[in-house]
Amino acid sequence: MVRAARARLIDSAVRLIRSRGVAGTAVSDLLADSGTARRSIYMHFPGGKAQLIEESVRSAGMWMDRMIEHKAAALPPAEMIRAFSDYWKQILTSSDYRSGCPVAAAAIGGHEVPEARAVAGEMFERWEHRLVRNAVAHGVPEPAATGFATMALAAMEGAVVMSLAAGSAEPLDRVSDQLLELLDHHLAEPVDRE
Repeated sequence: MVRAARARLIDSAVRLIRSRGVAGTAVSDLLADSGTARRSIYMHFPGGKAQLIEESVRSAGMWMDRMIEHKAAALPPAEMIRAFSDYWKQILTSSDYRSGCPVAAAAIGGHEVPEARAVAGEMFERWEHRLVRNAVAHGVPEPAATGFATMALAAMEGAVVMSLAAGSAEPLDRVSDQLLELLDHHLAEPVDRE
């Protein structure tokens, strides 16, 4: 029962950060959404809301990291782009364009909880590293793979934000198409062996 309250608080924090951001996620909302008592926050998170937000961003980030790792093991880069575009479309449409990436929300709202911003940076770095390894494994030269991974991650995260603002997945579709073109360009370049 103790563990269940902690997990419910983390799940609620992720859900609320996705739709309201860090600043818009109040303790009273966390309690109402999770169905836990106020003492549960301080029992499981002695640092209060800041620690709960930090751990929730880490939890969401690690979940996404495992998904990227799984997809990278099974898919070439082009299929990964399509898979992540489809994933974000599902999140956006199922939430009626109200939910985005909790890790990006922590990065943007990091002044509220600087520890969560640091975790967001850590997560982005992990995801980027996995994308680089996947691109290199499929024939993209390493310097280009590093630039491509940064571009892909930044473009997808930005497209999610733009899609939220537009209430449409069109920005995400356009970004995915451009990333696929860029990837084709990198795969067509001869590998410099010197």
